[in-house]
Amino acid sequence: MSATDITDPFDLTSRSNNLVRRRRVERLVSVLAILSAVAAVVLLALVLGTVLFKGLSQLDLAFFTKPAALYGVKGGIADALVGSLLIVLMAMLMAVPVAILVAIYVAEYAGPKAASAFRVMLDVLNGVPAIIVGIFIYGLLVVGHGQSAVYASISLAILMVPMVARATQEMLELVPRHLREASLALGVPRWRTVASIVLPTAIGGILTGVVIAVARVAGETAPLLFTSSITQNQISFNIHNALPTLPLRIFTLSESPSPDDQAAAWAAAFVLIAFVLVMNILAKVFAGRKRRSLEGR
Repeated sequence: MSATDITDPFDLTSRSNNLVRRRRVERLVSVLAILSAVAAVVLLALVLGTVLFKGLSQLDLAFFTKPAALYGVKGGIADALVGSLLIVLMAMLMAVPVAILVAIYVAEYAGPKAASAFRVMLDVLNGVPAIIVGIFIYGLLVVGHGQSAVYASISLAILMVPMVARATQEMLELVPRHLREASLALGVPRWRTVASIVLPTAIGGILTGVVIAVARVAGETAPLLFTSSITQNQISFNIHNALPTLPLRIFTLSESPSPDDQAAAWAAAFVLIAFVLVMNILAKVFAGRKRRSLEGR
């Protein structure tokens, strides 16, 4: 090995060249990240613009206040809005408490082997196709009893549990351990530490996981085909009967040969997207206020 093959640690020229190269790589990565973010925003704008443009002709007051069309009379999505809100709300009430309790057990109480097994099971359940869940609920509950909004909400709750549980578990594990240790050192019981320290600290991420889960199940169609698809063209609050929903209404209208029905399907799709957007905004606002209150601001 020649003397020229040995790098001199005090060679300022070599160190300067490495610094220039690192800065160029950093600029390149920054440019690529910015371009990727812009591409994602442009894609979202294209989707929203297309949906709004094709459904704008149907967006009026009657579209939100009238039920589905009957005998050629122009209708709206009021019945589907009510049905979707009731079913998704019931699914949230069923799934969120169970998912958070599962996440607390996995992150705070379970041993390494049990926690690993629960993570695998949640990941497997999270990957089960929605139509399989719909068929399962159909065979278990619908057969012999008839379709019902309650059964539809159960199928959506099954889809929500693994998503919310995994998101909550990840957020709980990100909470600094010294916060738990400080609370336990003061003699606070473990359950009180989790309820008063860990959960409030991770509330922002937990809400984000809940919103993502709600956004997914609010647009699911397959489970509803088996549990709540045979409905009447009227606004109903009876959860023991099958209720119309936005995803099924979009599916039905999009299959119609009528241009007005297809435009109504685009308009209903825009309403569904707007619902998800509002949910995200509310979650961010609530999480921000909770974070500021914890920081004493």
